[in-house]
Amino acid sequence: MSQTALNLIAISIFLMTLSVLLGPLLNISPTLPAIATFTILGIATFDSFSLQGKGSSLLLDWLAGFSSSHRDRIIHHEAGHFLVAHQLGIPVTGYTLSAWEAWKQGQIGQGGVSFDDGELASELELGKISAQILDRYCTVWMAGIAAENLVFQNAEGGADDRLKLAEVLTKLGFSGILIQQKQRFHALQAKTLLQENWSSYQALVTAMEQRASVADCKKAISQ
Repeated sequence: MSQTALNLIAISIFLMTLSVLLGPLLNISPTLPAIATFTILGIATFDSFSLQGKGSSLLLDWLAGFSSSHRDRIIHHEAGHFLVAHQLGIPVTGYTLSAWEAWKQGQIGQGGVSFDDGELASELELGKISAQILDRYCTVWMAGIAAENLVFQNAEGGADDRLKLAEVLTKLGFSGILIQQKQRFHALQAKTLLQENWSSYQALVTAMEQRASVADCKKAISQ
């Protein structure tokens, strides 16, 4: 079961407990919170096993989308991935800024920047990868976190990025301590690239706010 579905179940249990405690004080029938709780549990179970967690992700992303600060943070995060990938010569093939946009394009998750990572995948299948390619992708994966830290002085997103980096490094035999060191190192590398190309980054953010095409985003970077 997905973490999102588990979170919904935890919320429903909390609400059920709260309703039991406060129901007598507020004259709330115990039937109503019970029905609501079992409905949430049913939806979460159906979403987890039939929709692979997409439904709950869409719901939570839709609710979060009402926050302008949340939307702004996502754009700056994804623009960090986009710019660093472009600067390191990794082709960007597309981007989405919400779970709904990702779902419409047949993607799983909250959305993000898509890369042409065929070279990385083929080398991973062989069980070996060049240091240059590994460094480039690790820097791109940490670029969203670096961008958030630069703009907002903290990073709320990036858990999936850290997980992706850790999964690849684990397959290559890196230990936990070395993985943490690589995360810090490549976050610093990404931060440096963003700072060196700050005007291009800001132009890219503006273009992505307007949902510009990938080609137009690349023009914004170069101009």
